Amino acid sequence: MDLAPDRLDRIFTALSDPTRRAMLERLAAGPAPVSELAAPFEMALPTILGHLKRLEDAGLVQSEKDGRVRTCALRPEAFGPVNTWLAEQRQVWEGRLDRLDDYVMKLMKERTHGSGS
Repeated sequence: MDLAPDRLDRIFTALSDPTRRAMLERLAAGPAPVSELAAPFEMALPTILGHLKRLEDAGLVQSEKDGRVRTCALRPEAFGPVNTWLAEQRQVWEGRLDRLDDYVMKLMKERTHGSGS
């Protein structure tokens, strides 16, 4: 799994924008022409194409042109590095929270036993 920082940066940058996330949500249902992806947004076509370029540069979307129609499709496997990174972070933070919980429980026991003396 490619966890290179620049790869993760491109993916997280692509995911940081609500317009791009909405496009990805739509593409999760299947491929769509650019005109369909652009329809819900009040943006000029060059702006829409800029968003799609960001998604393609991150590897999250691929597009094909057939005549005058450009169709985009989601690349689900491209989310693998994000899932791996998040799983690693989850493991780190769960360990920290478990240690904090143990420490708090120890303090509570000491306080309970200490006040009974």
